Amino acid sequence: MLVGGTDSGKTTLLTFLANGLIERGLRVAIVDSDVGQKGILPPATVSLAFVDGPFSSPSELRGHAHYFIGTTTPGQYVGEMAVGVKRLTDIAAEKADVVLIDTTGFVTGAGVELKRLKAELVRPDLIVLLERAGEMECLRKVLAPYGEVVTLSVSPAAREHSRRERREVRREKWRAYFSNSRTVEVDLTKVIPGGTELFRGRPLTEEERELLSTLFKWLVVAGWKGEHYTVVKVDAEGFSRQYVRPALHTVDFERLSNLLVGFIDGEGFCMGVGILKWINFSGMKAQVLTPLSEEEVENAAELRFGRIQVLENGEELGLLRREEL
Repeated sequence: MLVGGTDSGKTTLLTFLANGLIERGLRVAIVDSDVGQKGILPPATVSLAFVDGPFSSPSELRGHAHYFIGTTTPGQYVGEMAVGVKRLTDIAAEKADVVLIDTTGFVTGAGVELKRLKAELVRPDLIVLLERAGEMECLRKVLAPYGEVVTLSVSPAAREHSRRERREVRREKWRAYFSNSRTVEVDLTKVIPGGTELFRGRPLTEEERELLSTLFKWLVVAGWKGEHYTVVKVDAEGFSRQYVRPALHTVDFERLSNLLVGFIDGEGFCMGVGILKWINFSGMKAQVLTPLSEEEVENAAELRFGRIQVLENGEELGLLRREEL
């Protein structure tokens, strides 16, 4: 497992190691969990690829299996990140002699716990820390119980990239993935909507919708009553609203537009991702732009909502907090 901060050279080292191991006749698998600077498509997933021959970048590799995270910032998805790495590593270990795990540059705050959870679940034989000036000492202590830890100095040739440059790299990844996409209709009575509080509970009655509209000056697009009220709404301009959030969860309708979603199979793995274009709540139909085939879409068991809005040309429109949906 390769661990290091942003622009520390993890992916370069991984590529070097993979090519060297292949030259020695070993079967190599790569688990790419760097959702912020994804190599193996699609973005916003943890991905597994088996290496067939020499390569210069993980972006050249074809994904074998994926686990949906749904965002490029994993801070609120520590559990999903750890589970995804574990499940894909288990698959990889069955077929490969060596499994190389690339990780995010998220190494402070919740990132420390994320790396610990991955290491505790996977129990790597070797954990390689890439550090510049002793900043990985805390992680060394945290990870030491779960595998042999080796520390390497970041190469002087490693170049730091600006936030704008990293965003442009992601833009190209999104654009490449969605280059041959089409809009499909997903029947939400057959495919479970997941990763959101929407659709949980009974639909609101007409009286409840009218009451909420009157009280808060909302256009109520859809709503449900479960443990609390969940409402998809459009605000009326210039009206101040106050309500008790634990009893009423609201979702702005515009936040669902161009939202990343994952098509999940019956085993919990991600078959591919799409961009949510429209939901017909009364008809329980969703319009999703995706490169997946019609057969793959029909085989999906769940449509899981992500937390990033993105266009098919690669432009990122914004991130959502986990609790927003």
